[in-house]
Amino acid sequence: MATRPKVLEYAVDVDGGGRMTVPGGGQLIPPEGWSPDHLLLAALVRCSIDSFAYHARRGGHQVSASGEAQGTITKTEEDGRYRFVEIAVRVHAQLTPRTTEVDDLIAKAERDCFVGASLTLKPEYEWHVS
Repeated sequence: MATRPKVLEYAVDVDGGGRMTVPGGGQLIPPEGWSPDHLLLAALVRCSIDSFAYHARRGGHQVSASGEAQGTITKTEEDGRYRFVEIAVRVHAQLTPRTTEVDDLIAKAERDCFVGASLTLKPEYEWHVS
């Protein structure tokens, strides 16, 4: 008998004032100036950090991390629609205990970030791990 893969389901409600609420959870009110595009970039950074931290903890490390992302949106020639054509993600992480063997952790973090894996455009990552 084939095993069934884990299924993760998420839901969010957005009201007329732009307030976002998760069922049974808290409410997020985006600050002035935040667009859905900013939220996508923030989600990508957060997901990348969480994915890295997950694999680092499995390897016996404690993690402290921060990051930033920049993206460029323009009209594409292929279909004339606006979309992200470039996304750059930079993550700064400190591992305790330190290790010089971080390539495997980084590869797993990039592979397992659901947000990054869901994009048709592959983000360019820059990792600074100490």
